[in-house]
Amino acid sequence: MSRLAFALPLLATLALPQAARADAIDGAWCHETSRRMVISGPSIVTAGGNRIEGEYGRHDFAYTVPPGEPGAGTRIRMVLMGETRVRVQEGDAAPVVWERCGPSISLRGAGVVRAG
Repeated sequence: MSRLAFALPLLATLALPQAARADAIDGAWCHETSRRMVISGPSIVTAGGNRIEGEYGRHDFAYTVPPGEPGAGTRIRMVLMGETRVRVQEGDAAPVVWERCGPSISLRGAGVVRAG
């Protein structure tokens, strides 16, 4: 078998996971305490309702709580744990798990609102 005949299927196989990977930290996240946040690239609408810029990675995000919100100045670090869960650590506190907001939550304007 020629090298080309072997290399083409291998290259095609390697290219598929790149296209199939839909997991990203972008989207609306909800916590059981009714807090919500929305990440879109380096922009986040915080649980306090402020739109700010943060440090974006496809599977992680970090920002500092802005003035005027509870915990202002606290560093928030998030790491994606799968398609529907993200680990959120506020400063030195123990991490908590947030879930992707369900279909009853929609993005409207600068924040997250309940649909229905």
